[in-house]
Amino acid sequence: MSADLKARAAEISFRQCRLFESVGRLASVRRGSEECNLSQPAVTQALGKLEQEVGETLLERKASGSYLTEAGKIFHVRVQRMFAQMETALQDLGVGNAAAASTVANRLSRSQVRSLIAVIESGSLAKAADDLELTQASLQRAVRHLEGNLGAAVFHRTSTGVMVTPDGVDLGRKLKLATQEIEWGLQEIEEARGAQASQMVLGTLPYGGSMLLASVLDEFTRRHPDAGIRILTEGATEMMRRLRFGDVDLVVGIIQETTSADLTNEVFAHTQFQVVARKDHPLARKADVTLDDLATYDWIAGLEGASRRLCFDALFQGHSLPRAPIETSTLPIIRQLIADSDRLTLMTQYELKHERHALVALPYGPIAARPAVGVTMRNNWLPTRIHNDFIRLIRSTLEAETEA
Repeated sequence: MSADLKARAAEISFRQCRLFESVGRLASVRRGSEECNLSQPAVTQALGKLEQEVGETLLERKASGSYLTEAGKIFHVRVQRMFAQMETALQDLGVGNAAAASTVANRLSRSQVRSLIAVIESGSLAKAADDLELTQASLQRAVRHLEGNLGAAVFHRTSTGVMVTPDGVDLGRKLKLATQEIEWGLQEIEEARGAQASQMVLGTLPYGGSMLLASVLDEFTRRHPDAGIRILTEGATEMMRRLRFGDVDLVVGIIQETTSADLTNEVFAHTQFQVVARKDHPLARKADVTLDDLATYDWIAGLEGASRRLCFDALFQGHSLPRAPIETSTLPIIRQLIADSDRLTLMTQYELKHERHALVALPYGPIAARPAVGVTMRNNWLPTRIHNDFIRLIRSTLEAETEA
């Protein structure tokens, strides 16, 4: 998501969105103004400002009513999704039933939500105030108003300063995802009129994710030459946290054995783990390598909880574990350590296929574990057109390579 688009989205108020949602759903400014308890001129003025901020006509005014334009339909879906997610988050916090959550959502302002998210992400009230270019007094006032509207404490004071409660962190995460719907709506409108390059933030897991991206990005950028792509690489735990907080759009790589309930996996292919060593390793000359052979060498194991580590533990279940003093998922480090020693590690067939250095699979196996390769996304996430194009390309690339 471009900084300009994020800034534009931040200028759109929840009040404007609520009025637009009502008028678009009812196809009438009059009925929308009645539902929102505002005068028709006030609603018309607010909608006019919204259209200026979006940069498109969202409603077509006719004698029979006000009807959503094509851009309006795109934005209306996103606005409805934002409010639905906000209300669900408030119910999860415990404000009451759906009606109560809707009432509370109508009282929240963008500045209040922005304040909560800023304190969570910065770790302190003082740093959040600096990031938002506010005085601490102004931020504290927004925080008090937020808690007053929620009817619940989401901050607590400690000896080191004001902290967000666990429930407050969960609420902030969900509200951040909800408000991102406005950003996605603006991007989809830009995509529809071809006026701005689309943006994606992709997360990759070590090994498979980076290699999979490398195999599709060249083709994808040929199809979408104006697309902007940011790629972040982290271990599985940190990457899933980033995904849940909306810092990345989707994660590519080996599907994790366990996934949070609010995430979903789409599997495109399965691959096979193999024991890998340098090309001239002593075991590479053996016709039939045994588990006892493997246990005599030092290993590079995956990080705790990763698919590679789980496979390593399962491989030696019931057998004494070999020495594995180094635990990492960083490919350049592993490649160098393997190439310069007799150490062993696990790689998938897919990974080894894309490994152009002097590494080979030892004649051992097959190993039972067959990790899945694909993408991990947030539940209820609505991809934009460019996201869908990217996912389709990954799927077709993996299917073609698996069949080859």
